[in-house]
Amino acid sequence: MQVFSFILEIHLLGPNENYQASRTSTDNNPNQEQENNSNTKEITQGIADAEEANKPKEEQIATFSTKVYNKESARQNNINITCDTLNGTVVKKGDTFSFCNTVGQSSESKGYQKADIFDKYGNKKKGLGGGNCQISSTLYNAVLSVPTLVVTERHAHSNYVPYIERGKDAAVAYGSYDFKFRNDSENDIKILASSDGNSVTTTLVSVK
Repeated sequence: MQVFSFILEIHLLGPNENYQASRTSTDNNPNQEQENNSNTKEITQGIADAEEANKPKEEQIATFSTKVYNKESARQNNINITCDTLNGTVVKKGDTFSFCNTVGQSSESKGYQKADIFDKYGNKKKGLGGGNCQISSTLYNAVLSVPTLVVTERHAHSNYVPYIERGKDAAVAYGSYDFKFRNDSENDIKILASSDGNSVTTTLVSVK
């Protein structure tokens, strides 16, 4: 019985001694934990750097703004809806952008209201989506400053519009007049559009 007790005591002490030795080793080497944390940070930073390197590079290549003269709420409402719809649109290299196809038909279900527009005879009247032409004209002028963007369709208004000089407007009417351009650049083009109530701004960004 005495021999058995001695053997049992050895087995019980062995693992505890190993654990204590391991714990003592860690306690005696406080730099080990710092080194592990440093390695973890380096790995995390390496992953973040790789993800950043793989992100598309964006470069602003053109921007244009027009002043909002007509401050009626319906027109402002329409401008905001169309800017939100257009904003973030990407035109792939080699593709042709269509304003009407991108924005779609103005309708009450989309929240559009009746505001001033010109009919084909130059008469002013109320129509859903009044204000859209200011956005298409603003975009048209941004496009004109980029040689690799080729305008393929553009129409003048039937009467003078105050927010742009004559000959620089681009009238749009779903199903009849459209504004289109082809992206002949080497990169995709992102369109940004916004309005602060006083001006409409469109910006073109090259996505590499």
